[in-house]
Amino acid sequence: MLAMTKSNTPKKPVPEDWHPADIVAALRKAGWSTRRLSVHHGLHPSACAKAMHEPWLRCEQLIADAIGLAPETIWPARYAKRAQHTTRTGHARTGREDAA
Repeated sequence: MLAMTKSNTPKKPVPEDWHPADIVAALRKAGWSTRRLSVHHGLHPSACAKAMHEPWLRCEQLIADAIGLAPETIWPARYAKRAQHTTRTGHARTGREDAA
């Protein structure tokens, strides 16, 4: 029987995602709220607020654009998981599908 061995290379620690309160503060500083951003882009008023706690590519991009950063900067752990999933399967799973 073959024994499974673990790699001795240390894993890179994934930076933590921004706290939702920090995202909201950055949006307010830029003159937005999650509700206003959602409605402005024709989404349900709570759409962008949901992106704080669950993956939703479209809203993540809208929030990042409003703040002036890349979504990968705000949610590094989410994007690391997506990259890992893409590498393992050969295709990206986008999380929540956008209806619009």
